[in-house]
Amino acid sequence: MATVAVIGLGTMGLGIAQTYAAAGFDVLATDAHELARDNAVERLTGALAPRVEAGKLTPEARDALLSRFQVVPDAGAMGAADLAIEAVVERLEVKTAIFTALEAVMAPDAVLATNTSSLSVAAMAEGLRNPGRLLGLHFFNPAPVMKLVELVAHDGSAPEALARARNLTEAAGKTVIACPDRPGFIVNRCARPFYGEALALLEEGRSASEIDAAMLAAGYRLGPFGLIDLVGADINLAATESLARAMANNPRYHVFDALKAQVASGNLGRKTGKGFLFPDRPETPPADAAAIALRIEATLVNEAAWLLAEGGTTRDGIDTALKLGLNFPRGPFAMLEAHGPARIRAVLAGLEYAAPPALKRRYLPAPGL
Repeated sequence: MATVAVIGLGTMGLGIAQTYAAAGFDVLATDAHELARDNAVERLTGALAPRVEAGKLTPEARDALLSRFQVVPDAGAMGAADLAIEAVVERLEVKTAIFTALEAVMAPDAVLATNTSSLSVAAMAEGLRNPGRLLGLHFFNPAPVMKLVELVAHDGSAPEALARARNLTEAAGKTVIACPDRPGFIVNRCARPFYGEALALLEEGRSASEIDAAMLAAGYRLGPFGLIDLVGADINLAATESLARAMANNPRYHVFDALKAQVASGNLGRKTGKGFLFPDRPETPPADAAAIALRIEATLVNEAAWLLAEGGTTRDGIDTALKLGLNFPRGPFAMLEAHGPARIRAVLAGLEYAAPPALKRRYLPAPGL
């Protein structure tokens, strides 16, 4: 089995380390903070305890997993790794410094990967002696549970590096979906209309309860406001603002005042005890529930079609990513097949005609539609 290195022992990094160790890989792990290194084994043991108590993991298997997890002082001790994944703070200069240190000690054919959710993979590769060995492996939280990993290739990523990263990560039980080095990758980008169009409806006078009820009636496990409340309105706002900046403030990524106001109120969702909807539950679906769901799905289809037109992924890849990453009942292209292109175009045309000035051009159809 190959050796995997993980840099960063926060929740995400520790979860990534657990994922590979559970699959039989030796894992070398480190963190810039001494305390995080010192208590990493204790925290990993604690994370495994519920599985042991539930009978899903034997004590012997737990001990074997822990024996494959080794904490080392720094990146300089990771020369034996075949794949190194950083999961540290979202600051380009920090990640670049880590990759420079890794490149100095790892074998020429070893793969370097970033778990970034918002930064350019190409920008990280620029300072490396061999930029082709760098790629993105974007895990979703909690990493041991979520099946999806987005495999991000920049223009110079070497095919052999991409193949090796895919093979090792699939061997760890993950579904790996190729995606381009574009802002938001697949899931974080294509999810924007799910929240954004719900916020547009809210600003038009609909309630969070009836919007979520409409989406539940359409087969979704959580409505858009239930999902915002789960993740946190502040996290959603930060992701939306980041994507809006990266996409030159295209109106498809409009930052709605309703979201800003929610964050300003301090009612961020479950973590603060109150959100757009939480602790209440959605009411009975309104009479026009199907029209609400169609409107949101039309914008989901359109965003997915825009991403597809840019290259680097596939219809099936986008559908699988949205289903696994957000627990959607179907992906955008399955929605397109269900509703038909003509109906989607008609919905978008009606929305564009009625859009206020700030949202003009938000609903222009992608070339594929």
